[in-house]
Amino acid sequence: MHQSIRNAVRLVPLALVLLAPAVRGGESDALPPAVRNANAQLLSQFFAQGGVSPAVLEYRRKLQEYQAARAAFDEEAGAYWSQISEKRKGRNAKRRSGQQVTLDDYVLEHPPLYNGPKRPVNPEPEETPDRPTKKPIPVVADLLRAAQELYQFTPQRPANEVEFKRVYARYALASGLTREQAVRVYAFETGGTGSYDVQAGIEHGGKRAISTAMGYNQLLTTNSVELLAEQGHEFIRALSDKVARTSGPARQSLEHKLTVLKKMVAHAKSVPDTWSEHEKIGNTAQGWAMHAMVLDIDIGPMLQTHKLLTSVLFARAKGYNRPLSAAELEMMNLTGDGTGLDMVTMPQVMREQVPTSNFFQRGGYERNPVAIRHNTVAKLLAVTDTRMDSNSNNAGARELAGAF
Repeated sequence: MHQSIRNAVRLVPLALVLLAPAVRGGESDALPPAVRNANAQLLSQFFAQGGVSPAVLEYRRKLQEYQAARAAFDEEAGAYWSQISEKRKGRNAKRRSGQQVTLDDYVLEHPPLYNGPKRPVNPEPEETPDRPTKKPIPVVADLLRAAQELYQFTPQRPANEVEFKRVYARYALASGLTREQAVRVYAFETGGTGSYDVQAGIEHGGKRAISTAMGYNQLLTTNSVELLAEQGHEFIRALSDKVARTSGPARQSLEHKLTVLKKMVAHAKSVPDTWSEHEKIGNTAQGWAMHAMVLDIDIGPMLQTHKLLTSVLFARAKGYNRPLSAAELEMMNLTGDGTGLDMVTMPQVMREQVPTSNFFQRGGYERNPVAIRHNTVAKLLAVTDTRMDSNSNNAGARELAGAF
């Protein structure tokens, strides 16, 4: 209201000038009646509109067009994504009962994409509600600080990148990953150049972290908490074996690390084994301290390995015994084991027909230009393979391949 009044105050003098007769020259210089009538009509319209400028009226017209187009799209899209959800529930039910999933269990049409008018920009200043301040994303310094404050522990960093790659390669092979799987997933996740402590956003010249994803296979804080909860017994066993083979000051350091690891595993196991519960821990200093283990020369390679190995074992447990290609493994790594296996177990003829939208929530799909552009399972796997091919030629990927 106050803004409209201010606009009126600014515009009224101009209107009065247009309506006023010439000051000099008497009646002969007065505005013609037609002009006076037109200007009077403009002024009448101006006040009838509450003193709103033509620019604001145009904005309101465009806003109505946008809102109508968006509402129509949301109605269509809502129906489509409801169908996606129902089909997904049906497939899950079929799998639980041991029934064969067929092409009819997927939505075969591609989702509607909004192509109407853009939301117009309001020419008047708008009061914007205060948004809650975003919590800063922890970086390496924060993880190290949390580990020191909560556990009086500092991860043992490798002497150099090659040392970490060699330990990772040795553990990955012994655990059942192949050289091709490890190298090509690394090439996809890091562009074939990432270091053991690379963080999403702080790479290729980036200056700001965009998530907590870190390392060769880009673990989130929640991944680290979950792996400690689910695979912690294996990490403890492997580190205990190393302690037993070590002596002197090096053994004392390893014994302290083992004590810390046991405490972390116990804490990770203290909540129900669900992603949401592990995420709650991951968003605390406790989770940051656990995530710091990604940087440790002993624990880090095990975390990186099991980030992929759990998907391999999940597929085997579901009866899928054919070796996973690196692209198939990456689909499980990206979308989650259950959703990824849905794509992996699909025969090629179905992969070429089933839209990628079947494996996304609406918001995730609409923010994912790769899934939209490569809009069938076959195309998405193909572009993943292509990127792996290209990035595998980069220095970091060649160095990792040489470590196997």
